[in-house]
Amino acid sequence: MLSVDEALQRVLSHAAAGQTIVVPLGEALGLVLAEDVASDVDSPPHDKALVDGYAVCAADLVEGRAELIILEEVTAGAVPGKRVTRGHATRIMTGAPLPDGADSVVMIEQTTIAPAGDPTPRVQIAAPRMNLGQNIMRRAASMARGDLVLHSGSRLRAIELGVLAEVGRVAARVIGRPSLAVLSTGNELVPAADVPQPGQIRNSNGPLLLAAAHAAGAVAHDLGIATDDADALRRAISRGLDDDVLLISGGVSAGVLDLVPGVLAELGVEQVFHKVDLKPGKPIWFGVRTDGNRRTLVFGLPGNPVSSLVCFELFVRPAIGKLAGRDDAGLRALDVPLSIPFSQRSDRPTYHPARLTDTAGKLAIEPLRWQGSGDLRTLVAANALAYFPPGARQFEPGETIRVLRLPE
Repeated sequence: MLSVDEALQRVLSHAAAGQTIVVPLGEALGLVLAEDVASDVDSPPHDKALVDGYAVCAADLVEGRAELIILEEVTAGAVPGKRVTRGHATRIMTGAPLPDGADSVVMIEQTTIAPAGDPTPRVQIAAPRMNLGQNIMRRAASMARGDLVLHSGSRLRAIELGVLAEVGRVAARVIGRPSLAVLSTGNELVPAADVPQPGQIRNSNGPLLLAAAHAAGAVAHDLGIATDDADALRRAISRGLDDDVLLISGGVSAGVLDLVPGVLAELGVEQVFHKVDLKPGKPIWFGVRTDGNRRTLVFGLPGNPVSSLVCFELFVRPAIGKLAGRDDAGLRALDVPLSIPFSQRSDRPTYHPARLTDTAGKLAIEPLRWQGSGDLRTLVAANALAYFPPGARQFEPGETIRVLRLPE
């Protein structure tokens, strides 16, 4: 069987960034930019005040003190009308253009208005430290017209969207979100709204995988439940092959009704691998269907919910990330000491649900009491997967193990 790393490399070798599209900024959050972007303006467009205060000539301040005639008041969005000369000052607000002649701005907190009665308004300044150019941001200090401000391949956070708006972009060319379909299979499955009859269980994998795919950046939709019948599977799977990724939950093990691999072969999906040296999740199936320019990555995930989730995080999430143009979509790995003893008894590498804690900056990992791949309830308390190598061994508190942090 393939190792997890070998299987992941095979998955990623078949995933390539999707087509580029142009979307409004309001729809671009989290997507990857597909073009270089240059500024069409200087930013700031003028020398500007960084604080509320008075624009002055620094040479007027002797040991930080002066009494100056107030020429005018300039607010953000207004344009100064008078030049500042020696012995004068202009009251100025944060962001407002610096008047000609001024070379520094004194904070309002370091000034007082001269006593009333003088027909000429004056400001008294007491600035302990005053340097030439203080509290001023020069024109184009952030970026100049023509500067490359964002590179193709950048992931668009709120910060990048703000920069795009600053340079006049109302839309961005990006790599589109991958489309993904989820199909749950099994005669035993009923929708969540139904009361299970004897021999039946509710379909938890469908909502779980749809939510996980959405959180990973895909546009996910539900194909519902297909019974363990070749015709029913063929109809449902055919619809899912129109997407970039198809997730099929159940029907990939070695049971009499595990029909999915055969149906996939009939529909032209080429198997890349079946089974990985992994617990939980060993039966995972992966293949690819190519139809003209359309390539669909097909994952046959085990039917037990924790197995399905673990396989999603190890293989599907990174594939979605690569299709979306990202290379950082896998789970974050950490080396963390155990907080409790743990007994490992498995012939396969195990990804065990665990709780990662941070006490005063010190991380620790606690494997949870878990009943196996059908026990999804325990994962409510989990925020990580603790990795234990195969074999029989007792791990003691304080030993460092590899941990994969689950998305929040």
